[in-house]
Amino acid sequence: MANKRLWIEMLAEFLGTAVLICFGSGVVAMVTLFSSGAPGEVVHGGWTNINLAWGLGVAMGIYVAGRISGAHLNPAVTLALAAFRGFPWRKVIPYSLAQTAGAFAAAALVFINYRPAFQKADPLLEHTAGVFTTFPAFPAQPWAGFLDQVIGTALLLLLVFALVDENNQFAGNLSPLLVGLVVVAIGMSFGALHGYAINPARDFGPRLLTVLAGFKHNGLTDGSGVWWVPIVGPLVGGLIGGGLYEVGVRRWLPGRAPEPRRPI
Repeated sequence: MANKRLWIEMLAEFLGTAVLICFGSGVVAMVTLFSSGAPGEVVHGGWTNINLAWGLGVAMGIYVAGRISGAHLNPAVTLALAAFRGFPWRKVIPYSLAQTAGAFAAAALVFINYRPAFQKADPLLEHTAGVFTTFPAFPAQPWAGFLDQVIGTALLLLLVFALVDENNQFAGNLSPLLVGLVVVAIGMSFGALHGYAINPARDFGPRLLTVLAGFKHNGLTDGSGVWWVPIVGPLVGGLIGGGLYEVGVRRWLPGRAPEPRRPI
């Protein structure tokens, strides 16, 4: 029975993350593939559109999976919840795999949907892998992107912990929307250095798709070695952000519930 429940939770994480990536990669495809600047072409938005759609994608993904799995949708969230909120450690890897698989599947769906636009804008798939995954603004300074990912994900987890803490401020059914707005704010404030992945699954799942689809500059098999930044940075940042909330806020809240028993 316990294994069946875990599979149900993994399916929820898969679907929630897939919704997130459908909106996120979908909006980047719209902005990238339909904005060549050709005379008479309709420009389909820019950076603001991208930030808003990613934030809405996060919110909708949480609404899909929230009651079943908690809607982590992000290995950095799963890891921080295991470290600080009693989430079972045995579920960390299964959740992370489900999230990555959901991100991969959604990226594949976006690629199939926009295949004619890719064939027109980038027929050799040489410069549009960024529709699906992130890259550094300054390739010669990977630690700049790493710090950016740490800060962005630390802010994400600090605010997620604050929003879902009933002893602090209970947002109820608005929590998904508010978390989405947090992502919008992070994108607008920390989005340029490395694309604000702030989520290893969101970045690595679609990056695998770019490899299999034949994108030339994918950050994984092209020798650039940039793939690790949006994996390690968010995991470190998530632990920092979650830890800051636990030490700096939660422990001082009146009426805080006892620490949950930590399952193995």
